[in-house]
Amino acid sequence: MVRSIVVVAAGLSVPSSTRLLADLLGDAVERAVAARGEEVEVEVVELRPLAHALADHLLTGFPTGELAEAIDKVVRADALVVVTPVFAGSYSGLFKTFFDVLDLGALEGKPVLVGATAGTARHSLVLDHALRPLFAYLRALVVPTGVFAASEDFGAGGLDGGLRKRADRAATELVALLGCSGQTTVHAPRRRPVGEEMAEVTPFEQLLREAGGDSVR
Repeated sequence: MVRSIVVVAAGLSVPSSTRLLADLLGDAVERAVAARGEEVEVEVVELRPLAHALADHLLTGFPTGELAEAIDKVVRADALVVVTPVFAGSYSGLFKTFFDVLDLGALEGKPVLVGATAGTARHSLVLDHALRPLFAYLRALVVPTGVFAASEDFGAGGLDGGLRKRADRAATELVALLGCSGQTTVHAPRRRPVGEEMAEVTPFEQLLREAGGDSVR
């Protein structure tokens, strides 16, 4: 089986620190899947070229061209890596718009690794107060480790070692959610219809008799 991983990058500049982090996380996931002995295909969806198409989609309700292809890739992917720059203390409007146009339930049960970039580490809480709630609402499975990168993480001496460690840890968690760990998937028990459950309710009079009461008054 070939695992399909789609990386969604919402950077606006070229080059972009958001795209750098997206590539770092995509590479980490690729290594983590390969370490499990499985094949993987990683594709990057850049949102910047899709901005006009997204605006049109909001007005018409229909995706076209490259936007339709990008949505199809995201929906069909086994897992997602999503990275946004921080604007006004939260994800960017372009990032939010892309996930706004997905059909409700399109990401249900899909493993997602969240990442964000900003000028300083003061914005790192965006992972927990903005990104996690968004993908929880979309019913995705967000990995425990989110990856935030500030400007200093992309210094002249190369990528910060701590950033690489966080990326590798998050990638390992994403792969575990894919079921690459070899563990048996545990399925939740079937929930019975309410009528079926109510049919098994013990009458109150019987409960009293079993508790030692001679009669019901």
